[in-house]
Amino acid sequence: QVQLVESEGGLVQPGGSLRLSCAASGRTFSSMGWFRQAPGKEREFVALVFRSAGNTYYADSVKGRFTISRHSDRNTVFLQMNRMTADDTAVYYCVAGNRLILSTIRNPDAYDYWGQGTQVTVSS
Repeated sequence: QVQLVESEGGLVQPGGSLRLSCAASGRTFSSMGWFRQAPGKEREFVALVFRSAGNTYYADSVKGRFTISRHSDRNTVFLQMNRMTADDTAVYYCVAGNRLILSTIRNPDAYDYWGQGTQVTVSS
């Protein structure tokens, strides 16, 4: 059985940092990343480690503040979030797939597996 299990999110003050992790079990994925969904909004692409080459891609809204990385076992992915703002408040979802092509990485429908989601709140 394939599972993606995210670490617990939490409450962060504006300007603060938080690190999320996601562990995959049941199979190995070539691409793993993160989406998020804020209240009343659609799911939004955040970041991705793409295929075995490990190229990384980011949403413009997080570029320069968030860093995605992958453990050498290829089954764990991390999202380091720095200089966080209220706009980063959302449920964060780990995603994974083996059939991604570059033109579709921002499309939620392109991913085969999703984690259960973890709440991240940025507030003073």
